[in-house]
Amino acid sequence: MDARLNLFGNPVAGKFLKHINSAGKVISDSTLPAATQELVKLRASQINGCGFCTDMHSKDAAAAGETSLRLNLVAAWREATVYTEAERAALELTEQGTRIADAAGGVTDEAWANAAKHYDEEQLAALVSLIALINVYNRVNVIVQQPAGDYQPGQFG
Repeated sequence: MDARLNLFGNPVAGKFLKHINSAGKVISDSTLPAATQELVKLRASQINGCGFCTDMHSKDAAAAGETSLRLNLVAAWREATVYTEAERAALELTEQGTRIADAAGGVTDEAWANAAKHYDEEQLAALVSLIALINVYNRVNVIVQQPAGDYQPGQFG
């Protein structure tokens, strides 16, 4: 299977990805816990059906020490006992922020207030930015049908 468009060889796509990768660096350098960042990226990617990002973020999280139990249960996090209350709040915000079209009111005040109980303003800004950013990556990869399965942890730096 080949992607519809070579994102890495196309000058416009290359420039675009360079800029959004820079935005990603701002988030990864924030005080939002790295484990939370990976869980958020993985959950949004699952919701969006992005095989490439699901492959990447599950492998990167495992390489960073995340357990297979927590990675395997992220799609069913509500019923799982392996996540902190802060992670659960981040996953709820991720789901509501990713499924905007599915909910007439967008993100609920309750989900926002719950996240705000666990994260300071810098971390909330990073969390909101991360949810938006991973949704951008997911959409690009789903549109071009970027193949999944061959990603190696740390492949992009």
